Amino acid sequence: MVTKRYEGSPEDADLTRADSLAREIFSDVANKWALLITEVLGDRTLRFSALRDEIEGISHKMLTQNLRMLERNGLVERTVHPTVPPRVEYALTEPGHALRVTIDGLCDWTHRYLGHIEASRRRFEET
Repeated sequence: MVTKRYEGSPEDADLTRADSLAREIFSDVANKWALLITEVLGDRTLRFSALRDEIEGISHKMLTQNLRMLERNGLVERTVHPTVPPRVEYALTEPGHALRVTIDGLCDWTHRYLGHIEASRRRFEET
């Protein structure tokens, strides 16, 4: 995977540019599985199977891919314990916890406007 490089100050990050590292990061963390993984991990440390059990509909492959992406971006820490078989646990890092605050806001917004959005969809499909 080619990693975009960023030079300059964070204030210069431009989400509207196709080659922007900021846009790549936004794309990574704004997918439905990454959002759910971040929310489910919360303040806990979970093993892979426990995490998969808590996220309805996620496949083994999608959970693996998203955990790797979150780890690559420094949002999740993967700890391998030297046991037989190896025990692997996942937890949010400090930037992951900061992202979770934003995700909590998005969840609150969704709960607040769910009825409104549902009614709008019904009206839209009736026309």
